Amino acid sequence: MCGIVAAISPRNIVPILLEGLKRLEYRGYDSCGVAVHQGGELKRARSTARVAELEAEVARDGIGAGTGIAHTRWATHGAPAVHNAHPHFSRGPGVSDAEVAVSGGTAHSGRVALVHNGIIENHEELRAELVGRGYVFNSQTDTEVIAHLVDHLYDGDLLDAVQRATTRLRGAYAIAVFCRDEPLRVIGAREGSPLVLGVGSGANPGENFLASDAMALAGVTDQIVYLEEGDVVDLQLGKHWVTHRHADGSYKAVHREVRTVIAHSGAAELGPYRHYMQKEIFEQPKAIADTLDAVPGITPELFGDGAYSVFKEVDSVLILACGTSYYSGSVAKYWLESIAKIPTNVEVASEYRYRDSVPNPRTLVVTITQSGETADTLAALKHARSLGMAHTLTVCNVATSAMVRECRFAYITRAGVEIGVASTKAFSTQLVGLFLLTLSLAQARGHLADAEEAMHMKALRHLPVAVQAVLALEPQVIAWAQEFARKENALFLGRGLHYPIALEGALKLKEISYIHAEAYPAGELKHGPLALVTAQMPVVTVAPNDALLEKLKSNLQEVRARGGELFVFADADTHIQSSEGLHVIRMPEHYGALSPILHVVPLQLLAYHTACARGTDVDKPRNLAKSVTVE
Repeated sequence: MCGIVAAISPRNIVPILLEGLKRLEYRGYDSCGVAVHQGGELKRARSTARVAELEAEVARDGIGAGTGIAHTRWATHGAPAVHNAHPHFSRGPGVSDAEVAVSGGTAHSGRVALVHNGIIENHEELRAELVGRGYVFNSQTDTEVIAHLVDHLYDGDLLDAVQRATTRLRGAYAIAVFCRDEPLRVIGAREGSPLVLGVGSGANPGENFLASDAMALAGVTDQIVYLEEGDVVDLQLGKHWVTHRHADGSYKAVHREVRTVIAHSGAAELGPYRHYMQKEIFEQPKAIADTLDAVPGITPELFGDGAYSVFKEVDSVLILACGTSYYSGSVAKYWLESIAKIPTNVEVASEYRYRDSVPNPRTLVVTITQSGETADTLAALKHARSLGMAHTLTVCNVATSAMVRECRFAYITRAGVEIGVASTKAFSTQLVGLFLLTLSLAQARGHLADAEEAMHMKALRHLPVAVQAVLALEPQVIAWAQEFARKENALFLGRGLHYPIALEGALKLKEISYIHAEAYPAGELKHGPLALVTAQMPVVTVAPNDALLEKLKSNLQEVRARGGELFVFADADTHIQSSEGLHVIRMPEHYGALSPILHVVPLQLLAYHTACARGTDVDKPRNLAKSVTVE
């Protein structure tokens, strides 16, 4: 979702700002822009096209300076349009239309330039107040309110104005702002949305940067300060200060540790692949192997010092997650209850914090997030802690993320940067991390014999090879995708721990091909969904050779009896044969408890190749963002 890059430097920082935006493109956006302090004025360029087009506009208009901010926007308040794109400029009382450049132009009579990630919940009341004071609004965004508010409160000191403004904001924000009257100064602030400070080093020690993700600063600086909730930071040449807001609304200076962070650019090479999603599907064997690389055996200490005593103490698990991560948590519920023998609840993070629940201080609260910055999951974690549940653990792909810092324990998956919006390798490595958590809890609770541990470890070690064998099924899946590309609806069925995999398969298909898809437990067919089954409704079924196989076969017969067309991913020894209206792709082997990790791979391939056949934007599907950092 929305990305921020800001900088001050003795040199022209516009190329750095634009490169930072390119590194954040994978997060998803529908407009972009850059603003600088140039020739004593604020100048900007904005576009609803890609960053490459913005770069061309900047070059054409000769925009360049040592102070600037840049942004990629994913629309929340106001449609994707140039006048809603960031950066926003203040337009104070008495400024006539004639003094204001056309929307999207470069020169502007404003005093304050600002970019913002997040959502301001009280923007309507602030807007009404500012309109009453003579401020003119040119957008439908909540962000423009902040620019005008800072301008209204400005009295010669931008830091003071931003501090006073933030005490009036309700909601989530990360902002970067500069002022026409104070060259070579940028102020940043965060509350509920991530923001990092990059400290200049090497050949350009006087530079300082802000970004919503350290990845945006890869190759520029590796000296990173992770700002905390309520921080406001003042950037000037060769120096910076961090202040923190206290409960009484006052700000006091604080020290924040500077860390060396090696952030890899998101601009990975596609190699022989058509899209990043396809590349990432095929990277899963390596991602799984890397995630298991530092695991010599099962021990709770895989999740951090002191985990053993906590794992012995807890008597239940609460999993909090969103989207694809929620489905990985739903698989883990089956593992945790059957192997570790511990009661487990899985909650949609965006719902959990808004309902009455029964807290249990002996619960292990587990969050699952690819980015570690998912706003709903972070908020749900804080809500759980506020209820007295202090035992927290995350399974996350980013070691430096807010979620890892907020949780007591963590398991860092090693999927690497995932650029495609539709998650693939992050999902499969989450499942690996959750299976390790299951085994560690089982061991601490006395439910894992040595022979069982050895069996599970052997299966985990073989998993990359097993996934590679599944990837070899791609040509057969492509043939199915040609059929699916002509459909507008699909059903997905699964039973037991494969029901969440059916949910994930349906999500992938709808995300990138825009085909309406739903998933159900196969046993629920006769309770409603069977009414939808016709020859035009393909029914995808995950059919492992497990204890529910015979029940599943009966469900398949229910579909065939109503003229439905079945597409079945079946283990080799299920004895499900292809026939008229029944298409079967045979999986290389049955994989027991880890079978969900294998069965999700052909569903990823089916969604990917269906989307290709329909000509959609696979890596950047419409209306979606990679990292959901607003509620």
